[in-house]
Amino acid sequence: MQFGSRVAPLPVQANTTADLLTHHWDELWSIGESRATLPCAELTLLSPVTPNQQFMCQGINYRSHIIESGMRVEDFPFNTIFTKASSCMTAADAPVVRPPHVQLLDYEIELGLVLRREVPPHTSVQPDDLGRWLAGVTIVNDLSARDIQLPQGQFYKGKSYRGFGPVGPGLVLLTADEWKRWPELHMRLSVNGQLRQDAYCAEMVHWPAATLTELSGLQDLQAGDLIATGTPAGCAARAPGKAVMFAMRHFMSDATKWRLFARKGASNPAYLQPGDRILASIRTDDGAIDLGEQTTAIVAP
Repeated sequence: MQFGSRVAPLPVQANTTADLLTHHWDELWSIGESRATLPCAELTLLSPVTPNQQFMCQGINYRSHIIESGMRVEDFPFNTIFTKASSCMTAADAPVVRPPHVQLLDYEIELGLVLRREVPPHTSVQPDDLGRWLAGVTIVNDLSARDIQLPQGQFYKGKSYRGFGPVGPGLVLLTADEWKRWPELHMRLSVNGQLRQDAYCAEMVHWPAATLTELSGLQDLQAGDLIATGTPAGCAARAPGKAVMFAMRHFMSDATKWRLFARKGASNPAYLQPGDRILASIRTDDGAIDLGEQTTAIVAP
């Protein structure tokens, strides 16, 4: 448990996030600041979600991102769900290698929800009961190779390279009252000091309770599993103008369309390059709930 610049050790045996949350929930809440004896600066932080857990994601779940992608919010009444490989999870301050064949590497700051316990099939989760099913929140950067994801229609491949899922720095456990404030969480992401994404979680189209309800009717959900809830506007990838979109849809083959997409993207300086540094944070404006900061460096192979 972290208190300011120091960490309080938890004297338990837990090899996974599920083990910790399932068997040591009360101990997590019982640790006081007086036991924080380890300086954070002397520790190597890992992802707070272990790679045995499921890594589920919501796509196009922010109104501003839908619009910047050239689509209309009313055309997406459904919840878009996909997965990332759990092996792509990495620490909040770990460098990320841009694969040699990837040229259009994009960033997506997202609020991560971590399950507290198993959710039985077909559970109806109520908005005021999130703390029963969720342990806490964390920062996720859904790094994405757009030149794989979009031309190939491969969300999983484009988003699952090793390192493409920085998580953390910590898992912030929330009380019942704090869960009511999740819409106030303010997400910011900058690249090389330039602010790129800046939005509140209240902008989500499909909120956590509805998403948990839908997922429980679809698949098994276990303690420690991670759900990334989508990203707001500000990504490097943008839709072309309406006239260009019309021409691409009606007069171009798919091969030509994606060839032009790649050519246009190559001249877009917003895509991540080796040497770029990303800073991502999520907190309420009053600082009462603070998920910390991610500091990710993009490096060459």
